[in-house]
Amino acid sequence: MNRAALLILADGRFPAGGHAHSGGAEPAVAAGRITDVGTLEEFCRGRLHTAGLVAAALAAAAATGHDPLVLDQAADARTPVAALRNTARKLGRQMMRAARATWPSPELDALAAARPRGAHQPVVLGVAARSAGLEPLDAAYAAVYETVSGPASATVRLLSLDPFDATAVLARLAPELDRVAAAATSAAQRVPGEGIDALPAASAPLLDISAQQHATRPARLFAS
Repeated sequence: MNRAALLILADGRFPAGGHAHSGGAEPAVAAGRITDVGTLEEFCRGRLHTAGLVAAALAAAAATGHDPLVLDQAADARTPVAALRNTARKLGRQMMRAARATWPSPELDALAAARPRGAHQPVVLGVAARSAGLEPLDAAYAAVYETVSGPASATVRLLSLDPFDATAVLARLAPELDRVAAAATSAAQRVPGEGIDALPAASAPLLDISAQQHATRPARLFAS
């Protein structure tokens, strides 16, 4: 195992396109649901335990070696809004380009060939982690960290928050990231015995609605 690869995979400078997406923070700011550090923390916590849990479980399952095409279908079923499905596949396509350049593998090549328009980003993340020699728990950690770091970083730009305060939000959420990553990995381990329905399907309807509305806005700073 090459644990240092996790630092590369989770680094915000890894060229997987995440910098162009706010993780739902931009529409939340526009709607007045994120106004300061406190509401940013509440938003990130809610996103972590819903979208983050689902993404981490998919990533852990892909890193375990479960069929990524089946997992991609499962991701579709857990993403009811077209705007988020499109975003997930766009990010997956960019993640695939970066991962194949960094950790070439037959598994990444096969998924890229089967999903030329992009698989869901958490599934690609998991296959990338596997190609990098990482464990399923590592893939889950990368997914949950991205779930909260994206909105935190975006809100610094959107509200001119102090970046030290935004980083402190991530630090306060760290114990919850541990728990969600562990729960997601546990769910992935149950897939062989229980089937794909062992993976969580937590929902966040307000994130879904906001994402669909955001996709139609003519002026926006972030793609999603």
